[in-house]
Amino acid sequence: MSPDHRETRDTPAFDTKTFSTRMRRRLNGAGAALATTDGRWAVVSTSLTAMVAGAIAWMAVGTMPITRPMVAPGRSSLPYALFMKLVRASEPQQEAAENADNANPNPGVESRTVTLDAGDTLAGMLEDVGISAQDANAVVTAMGKNFDPRALKIGQPFDITYSVATIDTTGGQAKSAQPRTTTVMVNHKPVVVPLDAGEDDTSGASAENSQAISRLLSLHFSPSIEQEITVTRTTEGGFTADLVKKDLQVHRHRAGGTIDSSLYLAAMQAGIPADVVVDLIHMFSYKVDFQRDLHPGDRFEVYYDYYYTPDGQPAKYGAISYAMMTLGGKGIPMYRFQPDPNEPAEYFDSKGESAKGLLMKTPVDGARISSGFGSRFHPILGYTRMHKGVDFAVPTGTPVMAAGAGTIQFMGRASGSGNFVKISHGNGYATDYGHLSRFAPGMRTGARVRQGQVFAYSGMSGMATGPHLHYEILINNRQVNPLAVKMAQGRQLVGKLLDTFRAKRQQIDAMIAGMALEAKVADNATDLRQAKAK
Repeated sequence: MSPDHRETRDTPAFDTKTFSTRMRRRLNGAGAALATTDGRWAVVSTSLTAMVAGAIAWMAVGTMPITRPMVAPGRSSLPYALFMKLVRASEPQQEAAENADNANPNPGVESRTVTLDAGDTLAGMLEDVGISAQDANAVVTAMGKNFDPRALKIGQPFDITYSVATIDTTGGQAKSAQPRTTTVMVNHKPVVVPLDAGEDDTSGASAENSQAISRLLSLHFSPSIEQEITVTRTTEGGFTADLVKKDLQVHRHRAGGTIDSSLYLAAMQAGIPADVVVDLIHMFSYKVDFQRDLHPGDRFEVYYDYYYTPDGQPAKYGAISYAMMTLGGKGIPMYRFQPDPNEPAEYFDSKGESAKGLLMKTPVDGARISSGFGSRFHPILGYTRMHKGVDFAVPTGTPVMAAGAGTIQFMGRASGSGNFVKISHGNGYATDYGHLSRFAPGMRTGARVRQGQVFAYSGMSGMATGPHLHYEILINNRQVNPLAVKMAQGRQLVGKLLDTFRAKRQQIDAMIAGMALEAKVADNATDLRQAKAK
């Protein structure tokens, strides 16, 4: 029997009736499934899943290495090419959006902030960042009409705007640079230079564009919080400077607090500016021994002026009109009054007696007495001897003030006292200051000093176990205890001056009565010098 005959005999005959019955049952089942919502969703989700799976499989096949080409030679696989085209199609739109956000609205115009370093001049600084010497000198000349460039301080920032161009060596003409720029170091300072098209580093200029130059357009800075100066290029190529002064607004404050450790710390925690606090301390330094007279629970208050910019930024300190310290329940008020229009204002108590004494009780701020006047065991010499002054323990470099107005009688080295100063105050009074670290600039023997003027700085020169100030008061060349001697007081107002002062005092009292006290209790146990360091 032939194979064909055998295959025909074993294969069952096709039954048309059975096939029709099975197809009718399947169609009825599908119709029943589509008749319900769940059925229709099942069909749709199954179809979508099949389509996604098929697309992924198709793209995967396209990316496989072709061992037996399914297309004509020389043609790429369409699925992979189509896949990569779809992937890359979104990149230009995304890059364009990013570039639109970062694009320079003025191509070829750059802005930056530069700072005046020690030893720099304004013209030199501008030349260092690429501005031509001609433009730099023209800016200084224009500025000089409103501001002296020699008054510029180290660290002063300047906002400059300039255009950047490159020299075309083929035609000898300058052409606008590409907006793309980079920063290079010139004379140890950063300089912004343009990158030509196709140049991605700073290895050197291209063949056609060999030199970058900058053309200054404007310069802006604020020499003080109340001044702004802008120098701009004119249409004729020169420069003009405009000075804008901010209208400062004065605010009067009445603040105070409870003293827990030091007046300085309590005042700072009450929100009082540091320059006001320093004046407050100087006001009472003739009446109060800040080491021995202050106790926890004592109070203070101060009425002062401060100037602010229109946007509310503190600009400068005005003056203290009134201050009060309450020590042990006893109030010590001080009022600002100017008896002579040609002389600085002074402070007087409620009776018209000047706050200034002949000598200050404490010639350094925030001092702690480490050794008093009298017989003591010398820590270096190893035996007991007379200590003819008071030692104030303060860190090295603390400013030392002249206890009273006078003339420097001696300034130099004095054996165990190290760097030493003697000041004569007249009427047989003199003061000595020992163990100084250095003298203030301009101070010399024979120089006049005013009361409260800083003439030296504390240290531990000579025989000293630690940094401190040795302070002596001499009356007719004999040392007396600085903490016990009663100092002669300053002037006493009389006659018409006293009447004028009383009227001024009543005016100040009336203003104070109408203001609330900005109070905050100080609770940090830190001495004055440590508080300043913070």
